[in-house]
Amino acid sequence: MGMQLSRLSVVLALVVGVTGCAHALRSARVADLRDNPGRYQHHTVSIEGVVTNAFSVPLVTFKMYRVDDGTGEVTVLSQNTRTPTRGARVRVKGKVDDLAVVSGQAIGLHIREQALYVKP
Repeated sequence: MGMQLSRLSVVLALVVGVTGCAHALRSARVADLRDNPGRYQHHTVSIEGVVTNAFSVPLVTFKMYRVDDGTGEVTVLSQNTRTPTRGARVRVKGKVDDLAVVSGQAIGLHIREQALYVKP
């Protein structure tokens, strides 16, 4: 009985761990990020969409691009040496952040890129 209980505990721990990882990295819609900024703040998410604009600021290590997933646009900050071109279909994984929340609205909502996949 003790051995079966131990195995059950290990299985339950694995299930909880996998569920926790899935919760930490979730697909999100830009509208969800915008409408519920506190829910996604500092969480890693994945979004898919089309790059609508890409730009960099001289003397700043960050490059920026905007992704539209059909529900809205979000700015992505990247320290990568390459940024996707306008019109590219991408999947971006990164942490959600903002500059401030005023009256429930996120100001400066953006994703800090951790991984970028450009679809062919």
